Amino acid sequence: MTEHPALAPAPAPVPARQPITVLIVDDHAAIRLGMRMVVDTSADMEVVGEAGDGGAAVTMARALRPDVVLMDLRMPVMDGIEATRIIVGEGHSTVLVLTTFDQDSQLFGALRAGAAGFLLKTAEPEAITAALRRVHDGDQVIAPEVTARIVAAALSAQTVPAATPADPPGWELLTEREREVFAALGEGLTNYVIGRRLGISEATVKTHVSRVLSKLGLANRVQAALLQK
Repeated sequence: MTEHPALAPAPAPVPARQPITVLIVDDHAAIRLGMRMVVDTSADMEVVGEAGDGGAAVTMARALRPDVVLMDLRMPVMDGIEATRIIVGEGHSTVLVLTTFDQDSQLFGALRAGAAGFLLKTAEPEAITAALRRVHDGDQVIAPEVTARIVAAALSAQTVPAATPADPPGWELLTEREREVFAALGEGLTNYVIGRRLGISEATVKTHVSRVLSKLGLANRVQAALLQK
């Protein structure tokens, strides 16, 4: 009798990655429709809601807990900066600002409120979806059009170039490696670049970033960078 080799067990199915959920916030219905079309072109993203003002954005973010809120700034009831501050402070969602306005007050206000990125509405659709993925993964995204202004503002604030900035509250809680990661965040480096520089994996970088932010009481890596300017 011919013996048949035992059949190998079928490999366990790989769980499908959940789509990135997005809440679109803008006071113009046409803009919201356009942004929905941009997001819907990506199979790995899903629009879970739309809001026409900052107050509605806060309410919907609490109810829906989207991964990323795509936030306009100038809106009725509550502006995007205040809405960002509340949403980020509650810790359920990341905020990516997408606006027509790039004045310094709007830019720095949004970043200090905890936004993980700042893009202009003139950005190409591919740039918007790429930015949504990056902030969802914990990176920061700043529009090239405004990056130079951030650098200039940081340099102008350094009245004594040789001076060492005061250590932020919680600095003493950081390990030596976490301090290295904190310094890299100040340079605006991505997790991948930080990993290459320090000789550690990208996953390990994410762990260190999370611990740095927690120990220093910061909402995201943008605030960590601004703390060093």
